[in-house]
Amino acid sequence: MDRRTISTRKGSKRKLEQDFEHENQDRHKIPATDTAAGYESHQKLTRHIQTQVDILNSSFSSLEADRAAARRATSVLSQFAKTEELVDTMVDCGAVPALVMHLQAPPPARGENGSKLYEHEVEKGSALALGLLAVKPEHQQLIVDAGALTHLVELLKRHKSVDNSRTVNGVIRKAADAITNLAHENSGIKTRVRIEGAIPYLVELLEHADAKVQRAAAGALRTLAFKNDENKNQIVECNALPTLVIMLGSEDTAIHYEAVGVIGNLVHSSPQIKKAVLLAGALQPVIGLLSSPCSESQREAALLLGQFAAADSDCKVHIVQRGAVKPLIDMLESSDVQLKEMAAFALGRLAQETHNQAGIAHNGGIVPLLRLLDSKSGPLQHNAAFTLYGLVDNEDNVADLIKVGGFQKLQYGEFIVQQTKDCVAKTMRRLEEKIHGRVLNHLLYLMRVAERNIQRRVALALAHLCAPDDRKVVFLDKNGLDLLLGLLESGSVKLQCDGSVALYRLATQASSVSPVDAAPLSPTPQVYLGEQYVNNPTLSDVTFLVEGKRFYAHRICLLASSDAFRAMFDGGYRERNAKDVEIPNIRWDVFELMMRFIYTGSVEINIDLAQDLLRAADQYLLDGLKRLCECTIAQDISVENVSLMYELSEGFNAMSLRESCILFILEQFDKLCTKPWSSHLIQRIMPDIRHYFEKALSKPTKLT
Repeated sequence: MDRRTISTRKGSKRKLEQDFEHENQDRHKIPATDTAAGYESHQKLTRHIQTQVDILNSSFSSLEADRAAARRATSVLSQFAKTEELVDTMVDCGAVPALVMHLQAPPPARGENGSKLYEHEVEKGSALALGLLAVKPEHQQLIVDAGALTHLVELLKRHKSVDNSRTVNGVIRKAADAITNLAHENSGIKTRVRIEGAIPYLVELLEHADAKVQRAAAGALRTLAFKNDENKNQIVECNALPTLVIMLGSEDTAIHYEAVGVIGNLVHSSPQIKKAVLLAGALQPVIGLLSSPCSESQREAALLLGQFAAADSDCKVHIVQRGAVKPLIDMLESSDVQLKEMAAFALGRLAQETHNQAGIAHNGGIVPLLRLLDSKSGPLQHNAAFTLYGLVDNEDNVADLIKVGGFQKLQYGEFIVQQTKDCVAKTMRRLEEKIHGRVLNHLLYLMRVAERNIQRRVALALAHLCAPDDRKVVFLDKNGLDLLLGLLESGSVKLQCDGSVALYRLATQASSVSPVDAAPLSPTPQVYLGEQYVNNPTLSDVTFLVEGKRFYAHRICLLASSDAFRAMFDGGYRERNAKDVEIPNIRWDVFELMMRFIYTGSVEINIDLAQDLLRAADQYLLDGLKRLCECTIAQDISVENVSLMYELSEGFNAMSLRESCILFILEQFDKLCTKPWSSHLIQRIMPDIRHYFEKALSKPTKLT
C-alpha cells in the first residue's frame, strides 16, 4: 500500500476520534453502563447496540422526544464505532441504514416553523459514526449503497443556507471526514463522489472561515485526488490551486499539512498539473514547509520537491537557488525514517544536475548520505545510494567522498534490494571513470599531506579505482604501496582486512595471467624423443637404478633436458662413463614421472606426488617440470597449510608457488587472521609481498 495513503487514512481516523472526544467534553456524559467496558459479555453489547439502532429506526421525526433520542443514539453509536472490534457487530445490527437515514433532517411536523430541536447535531453524529465505520474497507461500499453519499454532499452545502455557527461547521466537517474515509483506497467510490458533485463544494470550503472546515475539505480532496485523473482534473478546473497555495503558508500546521498533501497527490504522475502548480506559485511555499514544526508536512514537502525536480533541469536549479538544499540535508539527520527517506528522495532528484551536485556536497550532504547506507530501510537506503550516484558525477565531489571513507561504505555496504546493489555498482564504475587528471592529482595530494587515516582511505580506494597506466605512479612513486602494506602490519583486524582486499585487487589487476603462466620459459632448447622411448632398452645407453629397479634412458635426451644432466654426463663426475647410475633419494614413481616429462615435455601430476616431484625437479634443474609441480601444489593451498606451503616454496626457491601463497594469504586474510600464527606469518612474508608488488607494478601495462 502507498505510504501516503496509509498516512491519510490514519490521519482521518485519528481526527474523527479526537474531534469526537473534544466536542463531548462539555456535553452530557454517557453513563459507564452504556460503554463497552461496562458490559461483561459480547451478547450484552450486541443487545445494547441493537437498542440504539432500533431507536434510530423509530425516531425519524421532528418531535422533541424523537430528536433527543436520535441525538443520544448517534452519540452512543459513535462512541462504540471507535472500538474496532465492535464495528462489525454494529453493521450486523443494521446501524448503517439507520445512520444514513439520519444524515438528513426529518420531515417537519404539521404547523412546524423555524429551526428544529438539535438541528444539525443528529446529522453530525450520524456522519461521525459512518465515518468511523468506513475506516474498515469492507464496509465502505455498503455505506455508499445505502445512499450515504447523496446526503453527505447535501451536508456540505449547509453553510450556504444557514448562518455560520459552530454546529453547522461541525456537521460540514463530519461530512467531509466521512467522504474521506469512504473514498480511501477505493477508486469506485472516488468516482461516485465526483459524480455526486462533491468536488466543487469541497473546493469552495477551502475558503471557509473556520480553519477546521478548511482542513476537513482539504483532507477529502487529498484522498479523492490520489490515483484518480478525472478527480484531479476537476479539482484543478474548480480553481483549487490558488487557495491551496495560500494554505501552504498557513501557520496552522494541520492546514498546511493537508494542503501540501492535496498538491502532492494532484501532481503525482500528472506533468500538466505539475506545471500548473508551479505556475500558481507553489515552489517557494513548499520549500518553506521544509522548516515546518510538523514532520509530516516536512515529509510531504520533500516528496513534492522531488516530484518537481523530476520535471526539468530548470526546476532543479530553481529549487536549489531558493534554499531547499540545507533544510533537506538537515532532515537527513532526523530520527524519523520516513522524513529521511523523503529528504534523500528529493536530494536524489536534485543531484542529477551538475551545479546542484556541487552545492549538495558543499552544504555537507555527503557524510549523512553515507550514513544512511547503513539503514535497515530498503527505500531509505536506495534513495541515499541514488543521491550519491548523482553526486559522484561531479569531479569536484569525488575526492571529498573518498576522503571521508565513502568508497569503503559503498564497497562493504550490506544493501537490501537488488535495485540498490545495481545503483551502487554503477556508482563504483562512475568513480573509476573519474580517477584521472585533476581528480587523481587531488587524491595524490591527500595521500601525501593529509592525516594518516585519510591517506589510507585514499590508497585503499585507488587500489580499486585507478587506471592501469597510473598504478606505478600511485603505488611505487607516490608510496601508495607503503600505505597498504602498513595496514597489514597494523593492530586493527579491520584495517588489516581492508589492506589485504585492496592488495589482492591490485595484484589481480596488475597481472592478467597466473603466476605459473607468467614464469619464464626454460632457456635450454628441448628435444623430446617421445612416449615410446620412456624406459625403453632400445638404443638405451644409460641405466638408472631406482629402488633396486632398472630404468632405461638415453643420454642425448638427458643432456638436452637440463644443466644438471649435462654436468653429470659431460663433466668430471663418475656417472660420465658409468653404464648404471644409482639414484638413492627418489622413489620409483616420482623418478618415472620426471623421466616421462623429459621425454615428452608434459605429464599429469597427482597431488600426492607433487611435492616429491618438485624436490626432484629442483634437484635436476628441470624448470618446466618445476612450474607444473608448483601449479599443482598451488591448487591445494588452504588456510591450514599455507604456512607450510610457503616454507616449501622457500626451500626449493619455487617463486610461482611463493606468489600463489602470497595471493592466497591476501585473498583469504579474513579467515587467516583468526589463526594464532597469522601475525607471525605476515611479518615473515612482508619482504616477499613488497618484492612481488614492486615487480608486478613495474611491468609495462598490457593493452587489452
